[in-house]
Amino acid sequence: MTEQPHVQDAESVEQFGYRQELKRSLRFSDLLVYGLIFMVPIAPFGIFGSVFYGSGGMVALAYAIGMVAMMFTANSYAQMSRAFPMAGSVYTYAGRGISPPVGFLAGWVIILDYVLVPALLYLIASVAMHSLVSGIPVWLWLVAFVVLNTVVNYLGIEMTAKVNKVMLVAELAVLAIFLVVGVVALAQGKGNGFSLTPLYNGATFSLGVVFGAVSVAVLSFLGFDGISMLAEENKESARSIGRAMVAALLLAGTLFIVQTWVASLLVPDAATLLSKGDPGGTAFYDAARVAGGGWLAALTALATAIAWGFANSLVAQAATSRLLYAMARDRQLPSFRAKVSPTHQVPVNATFLVAGVSLVLGLYLTTRANGITLMTSLVNFGAMTAFLVLHVSVVVHFVVREGSRDWWRHLICPVLGFAILFYVVLNANIAAQRLGFAWLAVGVIVLVGSMLTGRRPTLSGVHEGEAA
Repeated sequence: MTEQPHVQDAESVEQFGYRQELKRSLRFSDLLVYGLIFMVPIAPFGIFGSVFYGSGGMVALAYAIGMVAMMFTANSYAQMSRAFPMAGSVYTYAGRGISPPVGFLAGWVIILDYVLVPALLYLIASVAMHSLVSGIPVWLWLVAFVVLNTVVNYLGIEMTAKVNKVMLVAELAVLAIFLVVGVVALAQGKGNGFSLTPLYNGATFSLGVVFGAVSVAVLSFLGFDGISMLAEENKESARSIGRAMVAALLLAGTLFIVQTWVASLLVPDAATLLSKGDPGGTAFYDAARVAGGGWLAALTALATAIAWGFANSLVAQAATSRLLYAMARDRQLPSFRAKVSPTHQVPVNATFLVAGVSLVLGLYLTTRANGITLMTSLVNFGAMTAFLVLHVSVVVHFVVREGSRDWWRHLICPVLGFAILFYVVLNANIAAQRLGFAWLAVGVIVLVGSMLTGRRPTLSGVHEGEAA
């Protein structure tokens, strides 16, 4: 291979030894909308009570810290997406930035996040829809969501992008309604009045409490990283990937902080929520009811169901299929997952596989009382662990291998991001830690077995002993 410039253009995938199979049709605006939809501008609606309970009422602070932590991670994604503008996310970046075996393990870990996310979203949305239309069972809602999203994703990335824009406008409209009604209600004396307690409460503040809540709040930010999965469908400069990530993160983070601040001031019984939590997942809707009555509570619940079950799971399924496609293309997963539809130019087998796994897993979880809680913890653990590897990849690739002296972007930011996320992982749910490390152990066994049988992980254009 000839030596490549430090920053690659979006059209350079062939220079890494791959054929351009996916359709390049996405612009910066499409990537930004995709990231916002993946994160869900109204994501806190569904987990507000859990974050309120875990943060001692300082929900806005938990989201603010989460946004800062994710900004460091977004910087690392931006750097690696410019160096390696290909699908695969952390799998690609760790494999080429450190070594293919490390890339395999990073891909294995992030699979825990990406494969489980659609099933989790379908389950949450189906439960919410069942609460609104009890005559239709949860499992039937789940099947309907899976089928609908699979059809849209199969029709091509352009169809997905068009649906994303419509859904984003709808979500922002509902959020605007809640904020306007909520602020007016507070001005009229409803709720608990204006205060800074959602940002800082001396009676409940501690680093352990806040960072423990951040580990849950981070679930709302997951998705900005999914933009990197569309690198081979981006028609503009590779810089667009990083810019879209940062922009989506800043916009979503600001919306998260504002809406949870207002909701925290409208909680009808903060003392009970702090002592007993929110097992029914209705804390945000209860706050909406205080502000505007039953119609606003129903509107926010319906918006949550549609946003999580259709919009968010739609892009989650698309991102997951691209991860499986990238790993299968490198023969690190069964090669049938790398098949691309000649008509729609999407990884068709990977798309159907994700749909099947989501359906089976989602239906199983409908039978478990703690299904949503356990899945949330596992998804967060998988994502945080993969992000840790991403930060290491930046330092190894740029500072160690290329001798970069851009200390801020290539050393300080990755180290700070690693430190914050490492603390979050240490404070994660114990069950999630055990299951997450068990999944990682299985990946190590698979990797060792492959290497012992002469099937050491390799990447196109990457020779033994080097990563780029």
